[in-house]
Amino acid sequence: MPGLLRGVARTAVVAGTATAVSGRVQRRQAERYADRDAQIIADREQAYEQQTYQEPPPQEAPAVDPIERLKELAALKEQGILTEEEFAAQKAKILG
Repeated sequence: MPGLLRGVARTAVVAGTATAVSGRVQRRQAERYADRDAQIIADREQAYEQQTYQEPPPQEAPAVDPIERLKELAALKEQGILTEEEFAAQKAKILG
């Protein structure tokens, strides 16, 4: 019987050691992968923030030729769409 107990005890020690080593390996791998995953997530969030919050380039209003604008207003006045007062007000705005 003592030989049997020794064998069972040896098996228990080997199994316990294997379980402890396996658990430690799993924890180290989980920590390593968690750090890697956190870094990947941080990189993606940073890229998203840069993409989302970039200011669009300022759009310049197309330059309107004041002479052309006055011609258009004169045509509207001749058609009766603008009154003399409205035409004068718009003309003053354009000419400054």
